[in-house]
Amino acid sequence: MKHFINLKDISTKNLRKIISDAQKRKNLRKKLSHLDVDKDAPLKGKLLIQMFEKSSLRTRLSFYLAIRQLGGSALTLRPDELHLSKGGESIEDTAKILSNFGNAFMLRTDSDKKLEEFKKYLSIPVINGLSPSSHPTQILSDIFTVEEIKKKPIHKLNIAWIGDCNNVLNSLIAASIKFSFKLKIGCPKKYKPDKNIIDYIQKNKNKIDIYSSPKKAVFNADVLFSDKVISINDKVNKLEKTKSFKKFKIDKKMMGYAKKDCIFLHCLPRGNEVDEKVFSSKQSKVWTQALNRVHVQKSILLYCFGKLR
Repeated sequence: MKHFINLKDISTKNLRKIISDAQKRKNLRKKLSHLDVDKDAPLKGKLLIQMFEKSSLRTRLSFYLAIRQLGGSALTLRPDELHLSKGGESIEDTAKILSNFGNAFMLRTDSDKKLEEFKKYLSIPVINGLSPSSHPTQILSDIFTVEEIKKKPIHKLNIAWIGDCNNVLNSLIAASIKFSFKLKIGCPKKYKPDKNIIDYIQKNKNKIDIYSSPKKAVFNADVLFSDKVISINDKVNKLEKTKSFKKFKIDKKMMGYAKKDCIFLHCLPRGNEVDEKVFSSKQSKVWTQALNRVHVQKSILLYCFGKLR
């Protein structure tokens, strides 16, 4: 049994195995529908229990299809329906029930502490479907997408991020260290990564540069990542933050500083951080990016169950 909580805690070898397995499984599904089960049905009879404390569309759909395609089933819980939320039941007791009924637990949460508590008390694999500090399933899937489109390993590419320094970027930073790729971050000085993230970068001596100039961050990029500037639960002055990011909006002019074949990726949902002409252009690969989450999350599940081929 293995957990999938933070990319920092998983070896590069295992992350590579997940990506490789995802590509093999995707190739075998070219003539299958979304609900068709993989021929080997490796997780037949297994139940994935999902719980969402925050809104979700892509993560919810992709994990549902992932376990279905592997031969298993999914059950989705809402915290406001449980005693955990309203009846004062402890995480320890909740975890014991989940362990008795399910075979794996995926949590999208507003608390990193809660995620660690579930990990402590569950006797089944725990998957981080997004927490305040990281979004590992998203970024591993994005690496799969980059390498699939660019047809080369990510360490041979220049990667750029323009936007808020949030949980998605934290996982991208962890990935840059695991996969040894160059990463340039463009953001206002006031909104640069937290000190603990800066310390992590410096400790690992990776090639990660942070610029207050979006032009410098995007220059010569093969791939440009972004995310919403204002997240749902952002506890900041939203007007002030939006003004600070005004010159970081991704438009055709900004894309012109990158390589001609640079692709644009966004984990969605989008806000005003990207111009429609970029979002709808041939350089934008957001729909492929979203769909690939199914394939990678299948292999993440297999990793957790110790069944990677």
